[in-house]
Amino acid sequence: MAARDTRTEPFDDPMGRPGIALAYLLFVFLPLAFWPRPPLQAFVASVVAVVVFLPLHFAYYRGAGRGRNLLIAAVAALGFALIPFNPGGNTFLIYAMVMAASVLAPRRAAALSALLMLAMAVEFFVVMPSLELAAGYSAMVVLIGSLVVASVLVARARARHDAELRLTRDEVARLAAMAERERIGRDLHDLLGHTLSLVALKSELAGRLIERDPAAARQQIGEVETVARQALAQVREAVAGIRATGLEAELAAARLALLSAEIHLDQRLAPIALTPAAESVLAMGLREAVTNILRHAGASRVDVELTLVDGEPVLSVGDDGRGGIQRAGHGLDGMRERLSGIGGRLEVDSPPAGGTRLRLVLPRPALAEPAR
Repeated sequence: MAARDTRTEPFDDPMGRPGIALAYLLFVFLPLAFWPRPPLQAFVASVVAVVVFLPLHFAYYRGAGRGRNLLIAAVAALGFALIPFNPGGNTFLIYAMVMAASVLAPRRAAALSALLMLAMAVEFFVVMPSLELAAGYSAMVVLIGSLVVASVLVARARARHDAELRLTRDEVARLAAMAERERIGRDLHDLLGHTLSLVALKSELAGRLIERDPAAARQQIGEVETVARQALAQVREAVAGIRATGLEAELAAARLALLSAEIHLDQRLAPIALTPAAESVLAMGLREAVTNILRHAGASRVDVELTLVDGEPVLSVGDDGRGGIQRAGHGLDGMRERLSGIGGRLEVDSPPAGGTRLRLVLPRPALAEPAR
């Protein structure tokens, strides 16, 4: 069995991927552009700092554990060392704060960032030629650093929440599968236990009678055939029920999928009893509609409603997304085919102004007997 890779990757922070994040090094040299005559030593020190920073930066994205803590400290020290020559050295401090917010515990990351910003402000007031300039640089970096660190911590919390939702969805699916297996086991035991016992008993009786009373033996064999055919029909019905997806179960799966994408679901289901075939068609239609919303709609809200309209069951699925469906894809075509197979129809309302609503209309025979 292969050993599991326990190396942790740094969190995707607002500065982007390792290569893209290097674009922010422009801010190291930006203060020099506002100097009338930037001293040569400031430019040389900035170039040297960038050269030293590059291997630290890429090592951070490849590293793990305590090694990253040392890299964060090294990047922060690089910024403090450059500030006396070029105030753009604060860029490295922001890099260090983002690194800390990406891998440390939120409270530790916030405390370390506050400490770095305080030390940076003190250094500005020591090395800057005027208090106004020191206060301006300090306020600017504190504002930018705080916003970036806060955004990283919020993104981490959101990613953790999404991971928890995925785990919850997987656990719900696992428990549902386990419950379904147990139900199938009980149904098959109840369905076939008595029947197979009866088949075995009558077969044994026919074997005993075949020499003494062939007519009675043939009668017992005929009864075995009848019982076997009845059992086969019952098994087929049970398998059809197992394959059919319940609307309530599909709606629960849809709620978890939409919740993981931060889409609010509003559901209103009237207590309508449907035939298994009709309920399976609606469940498949709901699954396809939710999949399309997640992939293409860009919606923030979805509503699902099951009602009776003029005696016909109608499942309505609407969203507040882009709208403007120009042509039907394979999903909508499949939905239409399944509905037409039981005498239903699909109605699509998707204006260019936004929003899409699907209405899955079933015929009256789709109602189960008690509701009808």
